Amino acid sequence: MPILSLEPNVYPDDLLAGGDSAEQADPGDRNWWVLYTRARQEKSLARDLLTRAISFYLPLVPRRLLIRGRAVPSYVPLLTGYVFVCGSDEDRVRALMTNRVAQVIDVGDPGRLRSDLKNIQLMIESGTPLTVESRLESGSQVRIRGGPMMGLEGIVCRRKKSSRLIVWIKMLQQGVSLEIEDYLLDPID
Repeated sequence: MPILSLEPNVYPDDLLAGGDSAEQADPGDRNWWVLYTRARQEKSLARDLLTRAISFYLPLVPRRLLIRGRAVPSYVPLLTGYVFVCGSDEDRVRALMTNRVAQVIDVGDPGRLRSDLKNIQLMIESGTPLTVESRLESGSQVRIRGGPMMGLEGIVCRRKKSSRLIVWIKMLQQGVSLEIEDYLLDPID
């Protein structure tokens, strides 16, 4: 795997900004799709989408990799195999023409997906170590009441005598968690 510095992982920069309604997020003929990539093609697909000016989001997190006995910093996809695209039907076809996509997943609730992706981006920007969670079961819905992630909503779970807040993308049945103190959480009715 080539070691690369942080590359653009969202195009345009304001793709996830703004209100949470589907109308504000996706005006006109723009739709959201989840592209499931061929093995280890996420960053290459993101580069191809950037050169074609197709709106996308690829959550990347910093990792230290051990290569030939040396620790090397790199940025790796948080959700392995997935790139999120927002565009027209023509953009979807142009993305498929890169020959890096194995499957296209239709998004049933684009407003919800966009909101989930905004939450994931907020967690990445916090710099807190994250853990990918798969096939999550429902728990208590909570909201963070203070700190840099104030207002972030998710599900709380217990693991090894500590609390973790999970923010997940329901349609993929995958999510991201971080360790958090109970006193920072308020239940959502």
